[in-house]
Amino acid sequence: MVDYLVVGLGLAGISFCETLERNNKSFRAISDGSQMSSAVAGGLYNPLMLKRFTLAWNAMEQLDLALPFYQDLERKLGLRLNHELPILRRFSSVEEQNLWFEAFDKEGLKPYVSPTIRPDSYNPNIDAPFGYGEVLQTGRVDVQGMLAAYKGYLRQKGALTFETFDHDILEIKDDHITYKSVKAKHLVFAEGYGLSMNPYFRYLPLTGTKGEYLIIEAPELKEFNAIKAAVFIIPMGNDRYRVGATYKWKDKTNSPTEASKAELIERLNQVLKCGYSIMGQEAGIRPTVTDRRPLVGRHPIYANLYVLNGFGSRGVMIAPSASEQLFDLVEGNRSPQPEMDIARFTKKYFSDGSSPVGGRNG
Repeated sequence: MVDYLVVGLGLAGISFCETLERNNKSFRAISDGSQMSSAVAGGLYNPLMLKRFTLAWNAMEQLDLALPFYQDLERKLGLRLNHELPILRRFSSVEEQNLWFEAFDKEGLKPYVSPTIRPDSYNPNIDAPFGYGEVLQTGRVDVQGMLAAYKGYLRQKGALTFETFDHDILEIKDDHITYKSVKAKHLVFAEGYGLSMNPYFRYLPLTGTKGEYLIIEAPELKEFNAIKAAVFIIPMGNDRYRVGATYKWKDKTNSPTEASKAELIERLNQVLKCGYSIMGQEAGIRPTVTDRRPLVGRHPIYANLYVLNGFGSRGVMIAPSASEQLFDLVEGNRSPQPEMDIARFTKKYFSDGSSPVGGRNG
């Protein structure tokens, strides 16, 4: 018997598996790679909400855990993951410049807001007549590299099974679960948007938001900072940039669309003054929640079933701290922060008459 079975191996699953390993817990992971949100993520970590120049929810606490987490993972995998990368917020008006200076004077924001405005001449290939504000303590995690390397690491350990999890054959006992040949004390679902099909947790208000990116090549651009304008322009090296992203609520497929491509091109052309070539397009469904907070916690009925989900577009920052809080819940019975604890939806579970479909319980 292992201590944990973890279903899903995106940002949530990897962060929790790594938390388990650091605490000397045994585990097996199952993934089919069907959820693409982590695989196509831009990977930026940024403490500010760049629309209103306010601090993101729990940003300081999340960064304090996330940066050492990825540094340790770099050493373990022998792979550079964390790339320090300033974010330049392109201003669209004098009013935005003034709001930026107001943000600098606000309590808690000074460590993240540069008081110096970058001039419009900073990069002649970008249309920025009102200049830029620089966000400090930001960067990019190579999520795609991390996913590939960590899967390889778990395969080498014999701890990863690549298959689709079948909820119907899960057996739940009082002190363990059984899934095929695996017995585990605890089961953690970290399925991303796949949670919407999970009979045990589908009562949770996971809405899912489709995001699409373009990969462009722009040899003349020569930009080494991330630019936030009508779109994000994220340097990937070798004159390539990730451009995005869109937010669509109805389409729940991982297939890139011509409509989003056209939208991104239109927004990019508002900013870029040099030529570029489109090298690719990617899409994935972000696991977003109606109240914009993560989903962390224990099932209302089955005490050995847990969920780790709902990170939205800030998974790089949230995943390590949310994983730690889930681990503390399972091992120390310490409740997660109320904002992320799924206990906030327990009434919904019972009022909706939610109950598992399939599965063998005893």
